[in-house]
Amino acid sequence: MGKQRIEEVFQDKLAAGQKLFVPYIMAGDGGLDILEERLLFLEECGASAVELGIPFSDPVADGPTIQDAGIRALRNGTTLTSVFETLEGFRNKLSMPIIFMAYLNPIYKYGIEKFAADCEKAGVDGLIIPDLPLEEEALVVDYLQEKSIALIRLAALTSPEERLREIAKRTEGFLYAVSVTGTTGARAAHQANVINYLRDLKEITDVPVLAGFGVSNPEQGRELGSACDGVIVGSKIVELLYQDKIDEVKRLIQGSIYNTSISSSSTR
Repeated sequence: MGKQRIEEVFQDKLAAGQKLFVPYIMAGDGGLDILEERLLFLEECGASAVELGIPFSDPVADGPTIQDAGIRALRNGTTLTSVFETLEGFRNKLSMPIIFMAYLNPIYKYGIEKFAADCEKAGVDGLIIPDLPLEEEALVVDYLQEKSIALIRLAALTSPEERLREIAKRTEGFLYAVSVTGTTGARAAHQANVINYLRDLKEITDVPVLAGFGVSNPEQGRELGSACDGVIVGSKIVELLYQDKIDEVKRLIQGSIYNTSISSSSTR
């Protein structure tokens, strides 16, 4: 279904009065044999979608927690091919969107046309490429559009208004609002202008706006969510899954969706 699945699932959840919550996990962290169980669990918890990271040796946008998860996945022998094959084997058991987060180098090496075709075959609905600027999107756009795979753009706090408007106009599925200046990982607090930044993004796009990077506790997540449509959480989810703290993952997701108090310390 591609971008249509993202649009329909997100619209349904927002219409039901829920905030969107997209957990990030690293494919192959703990082995690909547990990927099905983890994705089914996250959907059961109420995840709006899952951002599935593809391990890469030079993850410039990621902080230490996700870097370590990528190293573990690579040591487990995780490859793009093995992720596609594993996901294809159980994709029909999931109704939530699956969004790949992958750097350009592995996609280019794999072959962009083949990558897009295999995304469609495995049921990948969207793609985030954090090191692909607008000026270079022609490398991938046509291939993704042909397969109806959403190319989700990232908006940065440091971007000028004209560029933010162009990013907001081009994005598909949702707009990924980077809420810190720097890499992923916990922050004690966000900059004072972040709330206004999120509200401004909401004014210039018709797709949902999700805040990611630097949410360090549920209170921050709810604060950011009050100015947009929800949050993307990575580092804390990765950490809790690595520690096998399944109940805490569930509390984190459901507490954010239903705006109830939960205990947590750091998120992506």
